[in-house]
Order: sequence, then structure tokens, then C-alpha cells
Amino acid sequence: MNLSAAPIMTQSLNPIIRVSLVITGIVQGVGFRPFVYRHAIELGLSGFVLNNSQGVTIEVQGLSSKVNDFIRQFSTPPPLARIDAIKQTQLAKDSHSTQFVIVESHNELDAIVSLSPDKSTCSDCLAEMKDPTNRHYRYPFVNCTNCGPRYSLINALPYDRKHTSMAHFVMCQQCQQSYQNPMDRRYHAQPISCPQCGPVLRFLSHESSVLFDKYQAVEHAVERLKQGDILAIKGLGGFHLVCDASNDDAVCRLRERKKRPSKPLAVMMPNVEMAKTWVTGAEFEWQQLTNIERPIVIMHQSKTPDTKPDAYTALSIDLSPSIAPGIDKLGIFLPYTPLHQLLMDQLQRPLVATSANRSGEPIICNAEEIQRQLPDVFDGILDHDRPILNACDDSVIQCIGKEVQILRLARGYAPFSMPMPRKIPCHILAVGAQQKNSLAFAFANQIVLSPHIGDLFSVEAEQYFNHTLETFERLYRFNPQHICHDLHLGYSPSKWAQQRCKQDSSLTQIPVQHHYAHILSVMATHHYTDKVLGFSFDGTGLGTDASLWGGEAMIADINGFTRICHLKSFSLIGGEQAINDPKRILLALLFQQYSLSEVLAMPISIIDNSDPTLISNLHKIWSSGSACIQTSSMGRLFDAVAILLGLLDRNQYEGQAGMLLEAAANQTSDLPDELHFTLPRVKDQWDTTHLIMQLINATTAETLTEQRVGLIAKGFMLCICDAVSQLALIYPWAPVVLSGGVFQNRFLSEACHSQLKKQKSIRLDSQKLPINDGGIALGQLWFGLHKINGALSKAPQESINT
Repeated sequence: MNLSAAPIMTQSLNPIIRVSLVITGIVQGVGFRPFVYRHAIELGLSGFVLNNSQGVTIEVQGLSSKVNDFIRQFSTPPPLARIDAIKQTQLAKDSHSTQFVIVESHNELDAIVSLSPDKSTCSDCLAEMKDPTNRHYRYPFVNCTNCGPRYSLINALPYDRKHTSMAHFVMCQQCQQSYQNPMDRRYHAQPISCPQCGPVLRFLSHESSVLFDKYQAVEHAVERLKQGDILAIKGLGGFHLVCDASNDDAVCRLRERKKRPSKPLAVMMPNVEMAKTWVTGAEFEWQQLTNIERPIVIMHQSKTPDTKPDAYTALSIDLSPSIAPGIDKLGIFLPYTPLHQLLMDQLQRPLVATSANRSGEPIICNAEEIQRQLPDVFDGILDHDRPILNACDDSVIQCIGKEVQILRLARGYAPFSMPMPRKIPCHILAVGAQQKNSLAFAFANQIVLSPHIGDLFSVEAEQYFNHTLETFERLYRFNPQHICHDLHLGYSPSKWAQQRCKQDSSLTQIPVQHHYAHILSVMATHHYTDKVLGFSFDGTGLGTDASLWGGEAMIADINGFTRICHLKSFSLIGGEQAINDPKRILLALLFQQYSLSEVLAMPISIIDNSDPTLISNLHKIWSSGSACIQTSSMGRLFDAVAILLGLLDRNQYEGQAGMLLEAAANQTSDLPDELHFTLPRVKDQWDTTHLIMQLINATTAETLTEQRVGLIAKGFMLCICDAVSQLALIYPWAPVVLSGGVFQNRFLSEACHSQLKKQKSIRLDSQKLPINDGGIALGQLWFGLHKINGALSKAPQESINT
């Protein structure tokens, strides 16, 4: 889209003209008005600029050549800004217009401006914080228009201080001068403050009494971390639970207290140089780590560490082996607030920094909730008195070649807004999935996806869901006329949608199948509406036939989908019990092909280590079909293969099997011919029974050494890649979409990307949207948007699903 406004054409060579410009996008809280002001002054133009709920409105008057020069400046906006559209109108000249001014913001219309996500501290602010002669020296809340909090502290639009959690902090004279000076980089930086007038840091005891404040609180926190304590530390969008990453005892205590036995923990590194001691990556990955979003980046652990920096060598420490047990990846990130930087400058060692919450629940953003929910987890609290109005967790990404794959869309990236080429005629809400929930909103000329909310299995999570919805309804005066939700009516978001529609009979519900929504989410990021070949591989989601899907290939567009292939269904013995106890999945797959006696005789560790009576009883349940659910889930197939290879016995966290299989495969070399497995397609099914037979033969033919396990894991994942690429060859006219949590497996995704590129299949990437259930809301919205706009045929979606 060309966002440059058209040059003014007049009969006179260079007359004086007046033009109105209404600019939408991310144009508030990013230094846009001073950018406009400076260029207007430089060009000798008069007029004004103001913020309102529509974005930024400018009226500018002067020689037509100068006005055109002024308009051309918008092709290179400030670094944090994003211009979606410029509406230009020529006005009558104002004979009283003699200077250019910045007018106070006002709010008359419904908000359509895109809200900027929180950003990490810029280099200018960090330099001031480290300068003993600067008034921001060691100040943990230094910020400017180019950095700092935004979404986490906003209460209303337009983005002005009175509408933020900084409203009750009265600026000192020096801050006021900076705030009011358009030539200052802190002009209208809404969180502006200094040690004289801003928030105050404090270290609280376990009993919440204040032990230290200001910089002494930082020094005390550093000492406590060195002693092996676990602290709750307030970040931009919530608290982290933090401990010394080199102290294995502290890391193990954190795991025990948080009841997180093996799920990987993220590590905050003091700087890039130290990060290179423990992880390796391509230049593109290091760029993502240092971007202003400062996400957690999943990178390969280094087998041969680089020479440690001199300052670090003296510490003679290594990372705790309990941080990411059994896998070859490490999630690392850099300090992104002044407070984090102050801590790291003193500590000069990595810190485990995990979200302060109970497993799967929202991040906690105030000290009182930390005390109430996690009293036995922390040893002290590093807190401050700037309220967090909107909780926002850390974003998590990984890089597949030179593509960013979002695993959790949050701080730095969210709220995510996507401009639309035409005005949306009504407000549409999509409530997302049960797990990794997020919300999506369509209104005016844009689509907005909320930050990550989480798994909706608790009262606290559902409260956070409601709080996030209320926030966006308030910010944008959003009042939905249509609500999109999952087909599974037992999911919390679907229940909420049904209840809301009962309360308001004018609302309409739009159900969307889970795996179809996965494909639609990728289509939405490309504004794509035509047919694609979509592969939707994940754990489970309700299909239109009432079974649980998860290994699906479909031809899909905005009208609906045709299910052209899927994994041959197998039983989850005991229903959801099988997800936590995946030997039930493996046994169900074996029972499809072998007799009970043959299964009991198999020289497989999980069989040898299980009670034969238990296996016999599970066989009876499987044979009767009682307490069993049929599924075509690729994620559950990964579980079965991981347990077959002895990589796990129970699932302790989501995606564990895939991570362990990937780690095993990464330790191997070339694949021998006998381990090139096949997943044959019989009509509209991939024959899992044939694949299981090959895997059983491979695991029983030789002793399962670590190398052998890795080779079988590699052969299994390459087999899935082959199934994808072969089907893509049958539909060469359709762009390929890969979506669903299984494609978070980097080995599988890299193999698929490589093979599809080699065979010249066109692929739509996921852009900067979650490939897992965090993107479901966007997919639901994309379907609902086109249904409401009349783009669908009159046939209901269910009649299109075959």
C-alpha cells in the first residue's frame, strides 16, 4: 500500500495552500507530533497538529512546494511509528495562520488509532542512566518517546498522561520543561519522570514490609540473588520470579515451589557477549534478540562455548543443568527495562526469569496478588508504585531460517494491529481458543489481536480474559454485533460467547472449526482469501464429525474447507487421561495392528516396565470403545513415538514430546536407508498403522542407543515432512500453509520449508502471528469478517466441510 499522500496540483506555479491530513496507524506515543512539528518549522509552514482517537490530525499551510516536501517526509516516519493511511483534503487558506503549533489532544469520535506495544529502553536513556552527571543516573524508570511502557499503563485513548497510570505523578519543573518542548526527545513521553517526581522502587520482605527503597533496593536485591534467594521482580507488564541461573539449588527450589518439574525456564542474559557463551545462532537470530521488542528467543545450546569474557571468567560459573533438562534449546532474552539493566550491571551473571504465575495462568502484576497467590514461592519482592493497568507477558519467538516464528505474542509485539483496505461495517469479536487464548477485534479500518492471555482453566485466567476484553472495549468503544468462537461448546470462550448472546439477542454467533481457523490465521496475515492447501497439525480440536482432529490437510478459503487428508484415527484410551499418560496412545496404535499377546511380547521398554494386567485392562477398554475418544491428532502421534523411544513416560508440559524428539534428532548425522520411513496415503487418510509397524521394527531390530534413538526420531519427522511435500505436489496451484502447534518443532518446520522450496511450492508464512492456538482468534475473525461482508456463499460452513 502506498501511504504517501498525492502532491498538490494547482494552476499557479507555487501558490500558498492549506491541507488537512488525517493519519492513522501507530502514531501516538511514538514521537510523531514532534516529528511533524520539526519538519513544519524547518519548511516555514504554519498550522497545527493534534492527537485524537482517530490518530493524528494535521492542518498545514504554506507554499505548495513546501507543503509537498512536508508530505513526502511521512515516507520515513519515527522508528516506532507505523502509518497505515493518510487521508488528505485541501482546505481554504486561513489568513490568521502564522505559526505552527501542537494543539492539546481531544477525543470526540470512536477510537481507531493503533496502540503501540511496550518497548525496551533505548540506548540514549541507558546512557543517561549510566552517567553520574545526568539527573537520570541510576533511575530505574528512565524513558523517552522512543522507548518504554505504553500498552501496560494505558487506560483510555488518545494516549495522554492523564489516561495512563502515570496520571497521579506530578511532574517536576525539569520534566515539565522536557515534556512541553517539541524539540526534546521526551516531548509528550507520557511516562516521563525522574528521581524527583517519579515512581519509587522498594524492596519488600516476605511479609510486605519495606526494607529498602530507591537504589538501595536494587543493591539489596543483588545481594539476595547472589545468596541464592528467589525474588519476585516487577517488570513492564508483570512480575518475574527470578534467581541466579548458575545456582542449581536455587533453580531446583524455584521448580519445586512453582510446581514446574521440567518445563524449560527462560534466562535473562546481561548482554549479547555473555549470551554467546551458552547459545549459538545465525546472525538473524542475534538481530531478533537485540531488537527493540526484546523477545525471548529460543536458540541452540552451545556444545563448545566461546571463550568467556574476562569479566565473566573470574566468576567461574556455569548455567544450572535444571534450566532446560533433556532438550538442546535455551530461551534467552536481554534486559528490557532500566531496572533489569541496573540489576544486570551489578550482577554480571545470567538470571532465570520466569513469569510470576501459577502454571498456565496469567502473569501477576501487583505485589498484593503475588502475596496472595504465591506466598511460598518467593523470598522477597522488588516492587515499585507505578501501577500496571494491563498485564502483558514476555513474547517468545524462534527463527526458522530468516523467518520469525511467534510462539507467544505479547510484550513488544502486542497489541498487534493490521490495517484493512476498506472500512469494516460493524464490530466483530473473536474469542479464540481454550489454550494460549487471545482475543481479536475488527472495527473501523483495522483488525487488532490482543496480547497472550493464556490457558482458560481457572477463575483467575477467566478474569484476565474478561479484563482484557473490557480494556479493548473501553479503549476503542468497541461493542460487538457478531462473536466468532470455536465449535467446541464446552470451551470457556465458547461458553462465554453463548452467554453473551443470550443476554443480548441482537448478537449473532459464528462458530469456526479449530483447524480451519489455524489455516485462516495465516491467510489473514497475508490478506489472502483464495484457496490454499493447509496443513493443520496440533494436539486436539473438535472436528465437524464430533471426533478430535489434529493431523489435517485441507483445501480452504474464506468460504470454508474440504478435508482432503488426515491421519488415520486412533483411540485415546480413557479420553483426556491419555494426553498425560501417552503410553495409552502408543498402546492404542499397537492394538490396531497387533494382538494383545503380540503387544505383551514386544521387547519395548514401556511394555517391559508396565504391569501386564494394566495393559490387558487397557486393551479391554480399547476393544469395547468405552471411555475412548477417536482422534487424528499429529501431536498425539508425536507423544506415542516419544514414549516408544523411551524419551518420556508421562507428559509434564505441552509440547514436551516434540522438544525431546527434536533434541534427539539434532544429535545425529546422516540417516541410513532403513530408517527412511514412509507414511502412505490411502484415499483420504495417512496410514499410521503402516508407520507404527516400521517404527516398531526399527526400535526392536537393534539396541536403542542414544544415537539409534536420534536417528529414528529424525526418520519419523522427515517422514511427516515427506507426507506434506508429496501432497503439495498434487495441488501445485494452491499456496501451502503450515499451522498448528506441531510446526513449532523447528526440525520439522525447517525440513518442510526446505523441501517445499526445493520443489518450488509456494508457501504463505505465518508472519509475526502465533502459529499455535494464540493465532486462532485471528483465524476465527478472518472467517467472520468475510461472512458478515457477504463474501461467503449461502451454504452454511458445515455443508462445506467434508
